[in-house]
Amino acid sequence: MKERGGSRAAVDERYAQWKSLIPVLYDWFPQFEQATYKNRQRLYLSEQTDGSVPNTLVIANCEVVKPRVAAAEHISQFNEEARSPFVKKYKTIIHPGEVNRIRELPQNSRIIATHTDSPDVLIWDVEAQPNRHAVLGATDSRPDLILRGHQENAEFALAMCPAEPYVLSGGKDKSVVWWSIQDHISGLGDSSKSETSPGASGSKHSKTANEKDSPKVDPRGVFHGHDSTVEDVQFCPSSAQEFCSVGDDACLILWDARTGTSPAVKVEKAHGGDVHCVDWNLHDVNYILTGSADNSVRMWDRRNLGPGGAGSPIHKFEGHKAAVLCVSVVS
Repeated sequence: MKERGGSRAAVDERYAQWKSLIPVLYDWFPQFEQATYKNRQRLYLSEQTDGSVPNTLVIANCEVVKPRVAAAEHISQFNEEARSPFVKKYKTIIHPGEVNRIRELPQNSRIIATHTDSPDVLIWDVEAQPNRHAVLGATDSRPDLILRGHQENAEFALAMCPAEPYVLSGGKDKSVVWWSIQDHISGLGDSSKSETSPGASGSKHSKTANEKDSPKVDPRGVFHGHDSTVEDVQFCPSSAQEFCSVGDDACLILWDARTGTSPAVKVEKAHGGDVHCVDWNLHDVNYILTGSADNSVRMWDRRNLGPGGAGSPIHKFEGHKAAVLCVSVVS
């Protein structure tokens, strides 16, 4: 009996720990509807296929029951293997290529950006997009906007600004590219601009007829300072003009668009390997987190970083046994 009791206590302890960590275990998009007993959240899912059917971007609505509001009889009847009635597919977009990254515009939750295996960033208005059926031979959905500026594929590094409708991207061309979505208003009437991306010739991603018809926007700035692929980018939470990036050159670079397209601060050898991810502290913008292929997470205080790259991390977290692919500061 003691063994059974001890086993149950261990299970209860693990469950309590899991429940307390839920806010940091999952990426939660902003809730768009709040009711008495539940909240409604938006989910974005990507389906990567073997080519027999198109790649898709799936938008779903999820009803999340608030804590301690479910009746006991409902909990006792719960079947974890049954199809949940609280997750409902809302819309399917046929995506031109695999979906590598999805980001939502904080100022307008119906606008999202995606990265695929191409130099371009694709902008989608999920409410305006038609619902599609992913069948063999179906044409790709038409993006509402295409952001051009990379010379080679930009597959993963992608960020949306919390203060302005700005988009940031990094790619294999070693550059960080900065756009404003609002610039498409003036760009729509400019027919003299090329209809192909500057890096299209070096990309495996082919343009569809639908994508060629989408309006294009050129960048406000292209920032050079990395010596290898840019793996992640992030805006400063308090400034739309400041951002940071990390890459396979093991560098952490801070940028300020007001001072030009060269690094404001460049930390060389920020890690002992490729730096895969970065996040900026929402509560104190002096602190930045980075994660690396050297299995460590490091915290930086930008006040301690000199213009020559001088400075050391204020904390090193070394507990992982494999590369760190994502870091995030809990809001």
